[in-house]
Amino acid sequence: MRFQNYDTGGFYDEMFTPDGQPRTGTEAVVNRFNALPLEELKRRQQAAEKTLLQMGITFSVYGEEQGTERIFPFDIVPRIIPHNEWVEIESGLKQRIKALNLFINDVYHEQKILKDGVIPEQLVLSASGFRPECMGLRPPGDIWCHITGTDLVRGGDGKFYVLEDNLRCPSGVSYVLQNRVVMKRSFPWAFDAARVAPVSDYPNRLLELLQYLAPTRRDKPVVAVWTPGIYNSAYFEHSFLAQQMGVELVEGSDLVVVDDRVMMRTTNGLKPVDVLYRRIDDDFIDPEVFRSDSMLGVPGLMRAYKAGRVALANAPGTGVADDKAVYAYVPDMIKYYLGEEPILKNVETYLCSREKDLQYVLSNLDKLVVKKVGESGGYGMLVGPHASPEERVEYGEQIKANPRNFIAQPTLALSRVPTLVNDHFEGRHVDLRPYILFGEEIYVMPGGLTRVALKKGSLVVNSSQGGGSKDTWVVEACTLPEGGAPC
Repeated sequence: MRFQNYDTGGFYDEMFTPDGQPRTGTEAVVNRFNALPLEELKRRQQAAEKTLLQMGITFSVYGEEQGTERIFPFDIVPRIIPHNEWVEIESGLKQRIKALNLFINDVYHEQKILKDGVIPEQLVLSASGFRPECMGLRPPGDIWCHITGTDLVRGGDGKFYVLEDNLRCPSGVSYVLQNRVVMKRSFPWAFDAARVAPVSDYPNRLLELLQYLAPTRRDKPVVAVWTPGIYNSAYFEHSFLAQQMGVELVEGSDLVVVDDRVMMRTTNGLKPVDVLYRRIDDDFIDPEVFRSDSMLGVPGLMRAYKAGRVALANAPGTGVADDKAVYAYVPDMIKYYLGEEPILKNVETYLCSREKDLQYVLSNLDKLVVKKVGESGGYGMLVGPHASPEERVEYGEQIKANPRNFIAQPTLALSRVPTLVNDHFEGRHVDLRPYILFGEEIYVMPGGLTRVALKKGSLVVNSSQGGGSKDTWVVEACTLPEGGAPC
């Protein structure tokens, strides 16, 4: 019995109840893993890792001398979400993205939510992602955030909470797709038995979304994925998605603006581009409008965009809603724009720009997780309970020097999933990043990227900080008889 001595450790475990019973929808996996010999599990884990290596699934870690490329660690125990739970998550994400899109559109036009005092004006206008250059922009259909990755966590109460929104260039969806391929090879029996919701249609849905945005309604609008280049941390994903969609992968040097049309250099001359799925930050997309020293951008791109001659996904300026201080007001946005109560709640958040919150944070650094509002990837973060007194003092000085730049949240008891560690299973903390596509309608990929903190006791799941991933199964039901079935 592989899970016989598995300890949930007092945390909410995604696979087992506190008394050690499999949760709804997990029975098939538990039975089969219990039936497999340890050596067979290890063999399948090693085979999965070898497959990922052969696929070239890597990410880059900046600032490391030993080399930039790493294989994204993967664990073969899936994270399972029952369909009835997923229905609520999906509804909550659709509600949230509607409100966020209305907020971004409002900020760059009438700014009613600021004038009505729902969100402090200075908080929004001082956000690093706010782009005054985007005032008055009208993206196709007034849709700004076409591709979103929203980070969720499940707390000790078993409920899902939104940890943050990623609306600029959210990454990680390629790992979802490749993890699923590997798991189907490793455990083909499970997908029929557990009726796992498919994710393989994501590239087609993404392509349909991008084609929908095309300013000219041609039968086959030209779409391209725009990458900063091979040294970007997510370059594998950029090339993978371009290949899966059957579109060109381009860099800024491949593009030029002629008569307010974006053109792509090809061996047969210049070819017009209708839609760019950009994986490059606002700062670098057009040196005529944003950073003049950008070597990655396309001079004149914003002229073409404002003239309605090219579509960009996501639209420039969406980063205003990525700000971790603005995040604290999303529940208010939902009530303001939609007249509804939030389905998915935020994690309790303290804004250091508020004097009362600031004093509380400074007095409780040993209990809180403190984040810089503009950072991502787990960088610039203080996990108070795991930090030294000296680190907390130094971080406190940074907060006092620039309170607007910091938020704090309670140290959450993130849920755990069994993970194969040598010759047994141990619980490891996880989060979840579902992906949302917003075009003619809103689509939420069933499941998403489960990131796992592979270091024992760690709460940091980011790949750049030693995290890995698991396949995420949204399951309808479990029909596998006890003892499993032949693979």
